[in-house]
Amino acid sequence: MPTPISIEYCVIAAPFGRLGVKTELVDGSLMISKIDYLPLGTALIAPRNALAKAFSKQCDGYFKDALSVFDVPLKPAGTTHQQKVWNAAQGIGVGKTNTYGEIAKIIKSGPRAVGTACGANPYPLVTPCHRVVSAQGLGGFMKEDAPGFYRQVKIWLLKHEGVL
Repeated sequence: MPTPISIEYCVIAAPFGRLGVKTELVDGSLMISKIDYLPLGTALIAPRNALAKAFSKQCDGYFKDALSVFDVPLKPAGTTHQQKVWNAAQGIGVGKTNTYGEIAKIIKSGPRAVGTACGANPYPLVTPCHRVVSAQGLGGFMKEDAPGFYRQVKIWLLKHEGVL
């Protein structure tokens, strides 16, 4: 059996644009190490390894049915605080949201620190930080590019999940 290439990157189609997916061999196990939201004009690059192909199929399932579950190994990442925020986001069900302030109370942090951690999430879609919103509305999203591309992705995801 050939040894897998240690790092691969593919770009798959999504209804809101493209998803860039980086897979990496970590201690002998293939894991997803980064997911990027990319604009529609980004060239597609077919998944070449089993994990990227499986993730692509799971994405197709999610785009057809928001209740689909992602089940892929993710490379451990982030600070202790970021991991608390991302774990809290994992606990928000499809069709529901929590505010930055609500998450901050749960993990004993500040709303801005929660927003910063959501913006640093290396696994958007799988770790659903799009379900964390401002008390006054949608809130920012990834690198505060409002009303730009990332905000439009957040709006698409929340509509798809029946929130908006």
